[in-house]
Amino acid sequence: MMDKPPLYHPVRIGPLALSGNIFLAPVAGYSDRAFRSLCIEYGASFTYTEMVSSEAITRDCTKTSLLLRRAAEETCYAVQLFGSDPSRMADATERVIDQVHPECIDINAGCPVPKVVKTGAGSSLTRDPQRLHAIISAMVNRAGSIPITVKIRSGWDDSKLSWEEAARAAIEAGAQAITLHPRTRAQGYEGRANWDLLSNLASLVHSNYPGIPVFGSGDLFKPEDAQRMLDHTGCDAVMFARGATGNPFIFHQTRLLLTTGAYEDIPAKERMSAGWKELGILVEDLGEERACREMRKRFCAYSRGIEGGAELRSSLVLASSCAEYQSILTAHSLFQGMTDLANSTPSVYNEP
Repeated sequence: MMDKPPLYHPVRIGPLALSGNIFLAPVAGYSDRAFRSLCIEYGASFTYTEMVSSEAITRDCTKTSLLLRRAAEETCYAVQLFGSDPSRMADATERVIDQVHPECIDINAGCPVPKVVKTGAGSSLTRDPQRLHAIISAMVNRAGSIPITVKIRSGWDDSKLSWEEAARAAIEAGAQAITLHPRTRAQGYEGRANWDLLSNLASLVHSNYPGIPVFGSGDLFKPEDAQRMLDHTGCDAVMFARGATGNPFIFHQTRLLLTTGAYEDIPAKERMSAGWKELGILVEDLGEERACREMRKRFCAYSRGIEGGAELRSSLVLASSCAEYQSILTAHSLFQGMTDLANSTPSVYNEP
């Protein structure tokens, strides 16, 4: 009997070699280049953009360029596309490769949001293996050496668990990795993710499709969750989603746990300094007004668990400028004397 590999290990996605197996999942409203840059800094092995509409890309929608933008620290990243038309998804694949040269393109076959599902995209594709096969085949034909991967759900609802059919169709069409979020479309983000299904998928794929990695997502909120998922399911990598929002440190902590058996908490000052850095990158991309509105929810996430956090959040949600954020943070007893805030250069306030 062969020994199990260490829980933290390199991963290959076709020709793409990754040094580790702790990923940032595509997270709508969060995983822009500003947040991804923090995740990379704190040890994410691989990062994904928010899901991007294939129709918007093929119609040259200017808003998609921000979603596609690579972070300065990203030596490799994946763009996630959603759509239901094979031809349009193939066209979008070609355009994305020409425009931003990602190392991987992922297909969203898991989003349960009604406005996505009703178009035949997202989790609709998990219950439509034939269409999923057609989409992946068309994209693979346009992608050249860039690997195409897919993220699926366990099924439409408990009466129709279609993860196996979807996974087989995807791999046979040319997908070079499968991610499973083991909730149904009907569950949305409620209830518990069924990790036993992820274990079943990993066993199926490893036995029948050697060399195709399986990634897991769902209910990963702390390093111990990632350790348990890897150990329990035999999946090749984990994807943090909601567990990483306001907490890019989770990648470093998870790597430490997997390699040394322990990790330390992140001091409040370091947490809020990371948020401040994220704000600076958002300002470059969005301008100060939009960036500051966006950072209200993000600073609230960064302040979770901090002493006096509720009072701090009541002020942060009202901030509308970098100067106001700076004033709120430096006035808080925990952050007085933070040189990176008190001595910030005016460049952070510049419009792009």
